Amino acid sequence: MADGALTPATATTCPYCGVGCGVEARAEGRSLAVSGDLRHPANAGRLCSKGSALGATVGLEGRLLTPMIGEREASWSEATALVARRFSQTIARHGPDSVAFYVSGQLLTEDYYAANKLMKGFIGSGNIDTNSRLCMASAVAAHKQAFGADLVPGCYEDLDLADLVVFSGHNAAWTHPVLFRRMEAARGRGQRHVVIDPRRTDTAEVADLHLALAPQTDVRLWNGLLADLIRRGAIDRTYIAEHVNGFAAVEAALCEADQSPSAVAADCGLALGDLETFFQMFAETPKTVSLFSMGANQSAQGVAKGLAILNAHLATGRIGKPGACPFSITGQPNAMGGRETGGMANTLAGHMDFAPADVARVARFWGAPETAAKPGLKAVDMFEAVRDGRIKAIWIMATNPAVSMPDATRVREALANCPFVAVSDCMADTDTMAFAHVKLPALAWGEKDGTVTNSERRISRQRALFPAPGQARPDWRIIAEVAEAMGFGDAFAWTSQASVFREWARLTAFENTDRTLDLAGLVGLSRDEYDDLRPVQWPVGSDRAGTPRLFTDGRFQTADGRANMVPVQAKGPATACDPAYPLSLNTGRIRDQWHTLTRTGLAADLWRHAPEPFVEIHPEDAAAVGVGQGALTRVQTARGEAVAIARLTDRQRRGGVFMPMHWTDAYAPSGRSNSLIAPNIDPTSGQPEFKHTPARVRAYRETWKGFLISRQAFAAPEGAELIWRRIPQTACTLHEFAGRGDEAEREVLRRALGEPAGELLTYGDPATGARREAWIAGGRLERVLFIATGGALPPRDWLAELFEPAILPAEARATLLFGRPPGPVIDKGPMVCACLKVAARTIDQAALAGAATVEAVGAATGAGTNCGSCRPEIARRLAAFTPVRETQDAA
Repeated sequence: MADGALTPATATTCPYCGVGCGVEARAEGRSLAVSGDLRHPANAGRLCSKGSALGATVGLEGRLLTPMIGEREASWSEATALVARRFSQTIARHGPDSVAFYVSGQLLTEDYYAANKLMKGFIGSGNIDTNSRLCMASAVAAHKQAFGADLVPGCYEDLDLADLVVFSGHNAAWTHPVLFRRMEAARGRGQRHVVIDPRRTDTAEVADLHLALAPQTDVRLWNGLLADLIRRGAIDRTYIAEHVNGFAAVEAALCEADQSPSAVAADCGLALGDLETFFQMFAETPKTVSLFSMGANQSAQGVAKGLAILNAHLATGRIGKPGACPFSITGQPNAMGGRETGGMANTLAGHMDFAPADVARVARFWGAPETAAKPGLKAVDMFEAVRDGRIKAIWIMATNPAVSMPDATRVREALANCPFVAVSDCMADTDTMAFAHVKLPALAWGEKDGTVTNSERRISRQRALFPAPGQARPDWRIIAEVAEAMGFGDAFAWTSQASVFREWARLTAFENTDRTLDLAGLVGLSRDEYDDLRPVQWPVGSDRAGTPRLFTDGRFQTADGRANMVPVQAKGPATACDPAYPLSLNTGRIRDQWHTLTRTGLAADLWRHAPEPFVEIHPEDAAAVGVGQGALTRVQTARGEAVAIARLTDRQRRGGVFMPMHWTDAYAPSGRSNSLIAPNIDPTSGQPEFKHTPARVRAYRETWKGFLISRQAFAAPEGAELIWRRIPQTACTLHEFAGRGDEAEREVLRRALGEPAGELLTYGDPATGARREAWIAGGRLERVLFIATGGALPPRDWLAELFEPAILPAEARATLLFGRPPGPVIDKGPMVCACLKVAARTIDQAALAGAATVEAVGAATGAGTNCGSCRPEIARRLAAFTPVRETQDAA
């Protein structure tokens, strides 16, 4: 390559949400520069904050790079032989249903296919389930009942063409920001937005209408909408007559309850005027897209919610038409690929079920006469079976159920007691990996090579950017080697990921006379054609042209070709609040982090918007229990307790609280939310009710607190019951902590931290127990420790910045233990735009200079001009503009 020439860009796909954004990546060593792929139809060059930060997450820090048996390194042959032997012995003694796989939407389609083939085809059990059970299973079940198969009818173009978009439990501004920016552009021509969500999220903040409904009243709302459409004569009786079954039964079921707008509004906790506005908007807008996601799915009545949404669209004929469809948005990059390949316990590969004809067809294709003939255990039941001993060996792939499952403490107990646990992962020290008897190093994004399917059924390639590090291997290959060691080698003798894909494509086309999922046009791909594959939507005919929109002819994948409307009844939450636990705990994601932080946690910039676990509480609910803004707060349910920072906001509905789900033992062991969640599940889909668990909040009332900033990252010290949070910074790590003990507890902390080499600067106040320490080695700041038993602690940002220079400036050294810089402390405020690193103070300065709109702020600062996920926050900041001023800390 000529001097100064750019490294050629590799087109690949982002590993985060279900949008499936195309990425152009240039690698030099382990360094990576990324930008959006202008040619990819999903994002047309845009990336969100997480995608933009991919280059900060591809280092080898914390990676698992060699197989481990217990605490010792092992060869691949030894590790895979042990996994194969323990599974084979368990099956021989207790039958095939005594083992299980728990897999992930982080796997590529080729990986998913290999795992499903081994478990269902050759082990002969249905016990393979995926963490997509936690996010998409209810939508899957609703699709199958209504359409005859798990088919998402819409495409992203519909989001551009719609005149009305209804977000049902979908905070798109944070969870799918690239799509949200697309719809924001459509608002410029008059598209209107309605948000159905108990919280006033950033999506709701800028919507035309926000329906802050009471928890778990979605079915009541959508049934009420359908009843209103019938009253108005706004349904399409011709479409129903030609293409839909079950309308009469649904109409009759609606008559069993008072469907008047006033009754519906009262039951949903909504203003009557807002409800009537929604009903009118829906009735008068033929081009309507209803986006539904976790807020609808994660419920003990998630299937009913999905069916109620589908009923409204089928009754009005708003399906299979440009700009009109119900649209289930997936949360993970390959949740769709997992659903296609049979990654769920209740399906076979290729959108086939456990009907005898389907089982026989798959068995013929695989040459596997022992193919499972019945569904396996779904995620919650699977881990309960691990706990009670029915499952005695489990292999967990690319996921972290010790954090992400509901009632996570019980899941940890299950794994601790399981006779054999194998874990395949790219990271060495996840919460789940702590329970592994065998650890298998898998490739990470940037090393993997294969395909994923996004929310609009678009297959895209993930391509390798780096060679495999250490002894890490592709998941499909690890599975194939275990299969070979179990005696099934001939069926798993793939030579590349391309050969796995070709077999998968052949299965979708095998004896296919009526299944929409069909990759016939991709069956004969050569290795070069596979390598060069451009994004394509299925079904893919022999000419390889994808199909963007389903059901355009009104025919569905049912026996008679007609869709089914299904009556659904409104019900209360699985567990009602009571005087002991009067609040409804809702959990979810935050803007700049992903799942359990194993990747995004490596990017320091992504921590600036929400650096610590928090709980959102309405100010009136907080005042009733003595919780103040920014105070450490105990969140308790019947399942356990967590401690998080209180965020008082009227954007949270009264009677409810919200916690993010991302934090783990590595970053905030006391801030894990899913240990609090009751394992209530939808009886059909098996999806847990993450959006409602009865809870209460109390002030934590610490007696002392402090922070440590160091070049070395520390885990929470054993032997001290501390609230502990670890927050990566650019050149160091910030640790925040608090306790309710005395000097002895603080001494346990100091002993656990030890003392680094170098010069110690120290200040202490024996009367109060306050202590400040700084270590300097070779002129460079190594560690700062501040402990206070009362009063405020100094700002951290400027102290963290002192770790960046090679030599600590003399003027900073002089004021270090005073907790302030030589000049004024400049409070930058929280990070608003993570993509372009624009903090609140910079936005305020732009506003002071005359920027009165989001566009003007963008022009002045760049904030909001990339993915746009921060644009609602910028708008909110402008509407209630209060400058962030320079302050002098008096500490």
